[in-house]
Amino acid sequence: MDRHHVRAALLAAGLSPDAFEIEGVHEHVPVPPDFWFLRRSPDGRWEIGLYERGTHDVRQAYDSEEAAAAGLYTALTGRPAPY
Repeated sequence: MDRHHVRAALLAAGLSPDAFEIEGVHEHVPVPPDFWFLRRSPDGRWEIGLYERGTHDVRQAYDSEEAAAAGLYTALTGRPAPY
């Protein structure tokens, strides 16, 4: 599962598009007050976390985009990634 696949899977699971942001795939304008995010970190790893009140709170870092995408799916749905 990559960034494009997790976006489709989250929307198919019934999540609001405002509930998450995925770097380069699903970004907000204007920025909502809070949402989960998936982004590349400055060191090249991938991060998921919660954006709230102007602050990115990184909850988990991953070595691959695929692992981060699956982690975001699980964090938002409470279920394992479908693929």
